[in-house]
Amino acid sequence: MTLLIVILGAFLQLIPQPAYVETMPGFCDADKVTVKKEIADTPDLPDSDESYVLIITQGDIRMRARSEAGIFYAEQTLAAIRRQCQGRVPAMKIIDYPRFEYRGAHIDVSRHFFDKEVIKRQLRTFASLKLNRFHWHLTDGAGWRLQIDRYPKLTEGVEHYTREDVREVLALADSLHITVIPEIEMFGHSEEVLEAYPELRCKGDAGCSSVYCLGKEKTFRFLENVLDEVIELFPSEYIHIGGDEADMEVWARCPECRCRMHRERLSDVGQLQSYGITRIEKFVNSRGRRIIGWDEILQGGLAENAVVMSWRGEEGGRTAASMGHGVIMTPGEYCYLDGYQDTKSSEPVAMGNFVPLSKIYGYDPAPASMPGHEFVLGVQTNLWTEWIETPPHLEYMLYPRVMALAEIAWSPVELRDYADFRKRALSACRELQEEGYNTFDLETEAGERPEYSDTLHHKAFGCKVSYQTEYSESYDGGGAEALTDGLQGPWHFKTRWQGFLNTDAVYTVDLGEIADFCEVKSCFTQWYTAWICMPVEVSFEASLDGKDFFPLGSEVSAIDLKNPRPLFHTFSWNGKARARYVRVTARINDDKWGWLFTDELIIN
Repeated sequence: MTLLIVILGAFLQLIPQPAYVETMPGFCDADKVTVKKEIADTPDLPDSDESYVLIITQGDIRMRARSEAGIFYAEQTLAAIRRQCQGRVPAMKIIDYPRFEYRGAHIDVSRHFFDKEVIKRQLRTFASLKLNRFHWHLTDGAGWRLQIDRYPKLTEGVEHYTREDVREVLALADSLHITVIPEIEMFGHSEEVLEAYPELRCKGDAGCSSVYCLGKEKTFRFLENVLDEVIELFPSEYIHIGGDEADMEVWARCPECRCRMHRERLSDVGQLQSYGITRIEKFVNSRGRRIIGWDEILQGGLAENAVVMSWRGEEGGRTAASMGHGVIMTPGEYCYLDGYQDTKSSEPVAMGNFVPLSKIYGYDPAPASMPGHEFVLGVQTNLWTEWIETPPHLEYMLYPRVMALAEIAWSPVELRDYADFRKRALSACRELQEEGYNTFDLETEAGERPEYSDTLHHKAFGCKVSYQTEYSESYDGGGAEALTDGLQGPWHFKTRWQGFLNTDAVYTVDLGEIADFCEVKSCFTQWYTAWICMPVEVSFEASLDGKDFFPLGSEVSAIDLKNPRPLFHTFSWNGKARARYVRVTARINDDKWGWLFTDELIIN
């Protein structure tokens, strides 16, 4: 059903935006009117069980939907209108439906535990935003958080959820029309399991790996027993089995894994992982459920009925969609909420990423030009908690960014307008703050690094740069011209910044002719959580002929290499010199470990 999209006036500050709104004359005293609800399949309802029609007249409020879920979402819309209009609601007709069937949010409770009340509090807000999936990351190397009766050692000495805790969360989620999808991580990220049950390790593993042994039958018996208890507890159609970042080299060295590969005629460890995923999938399918896995489950061949959650960019999701598999888009660049959301020095420590509100809002999980876009089931934000220890910090990272995800998951693409959304998000944050939530202060958002928007013109602009140490192809900053193209990097290191891995950065610019100059400078960044270090010293040299160099000067860094916050520092020399060539040597730490990242070599 094609709907006319009407932009309503500023009084309707809803997130997510409804698909169709038609204003009508008059107002309704919503607090004095009995709301009439009807579940029926009528021609004016869009083709979704979650769609609804909400009609408000001067003396009447009516809701109609195909299902209880549709009525529930109509109630969320009406509740938001009531709050904003303080009971005196403008007459209107709303016809609304979701863009995607899967609208998810993920919280990692392994690295830092958050009790059931914290989880329930977030579920209530997720539901008000019309999110309908909660991905509960219950297990990881930092801690197993789910009671498993058959394996009590998994939760010995760690905070965890009892079965009754889980049932309480599930009951609330069910009333909010949210499906809770549990994740039981396999086959990597399993240090906590191997500590409790070392017999599941690969042979020869000295105790430092994170992967189950896939050559042992007892590994599969363990996983199947765990999954039986999980399936008994959680009614979700899907069980998330992880599948990411497995250390396959351990399998390659393990005699039992190699025997498995020989018996099953598997040519490499990628196929061994695929064997394990397929075997688990068949087990889960035999219990009437389906699996979701991170996009690494594509390696070695994808299990027949698996749904892929694409986190390492969009490539895995696009590949799976082109094969006809269901896909949930959650690329880290747009959907990981553990990254910084602003440049303010007051921001709490986060992971090595920059994901501001505007970036999430600008993301389209399934553009019409994408082959297989019809197989994209939806989109999800992920909040990992390595640096998040308290509920207020958790909420600070969630809101308002989850609101942006909710709108791109629910509302039609044609309604996208970031300036309008930001105003609505400001209003929504104020409402949450009044309810005691700790949200990011959107009103004082500093935004992008100012240097990013400028194009610099200086003596080295457009000049050739030669490299005595090689930059990384993964972070080339734009290639061999990156350091003299006049473009400085943004706040995040993935664009325009040039990276050097485990080595000093040494490069020389040719000015084309002998010239006078009085300043040489180059900015470097440090992101400790991404293993990017500030150089311990940067020296500057000059030459007339490109062979014999004389020193200009150097600057030693006073920055703590373990400072967890993103840092920027411009190393510089000032004086008087005459030369054609200028060489920069940025010295990495004495251990020769990590990255050096720089953007523009400026000569004035």
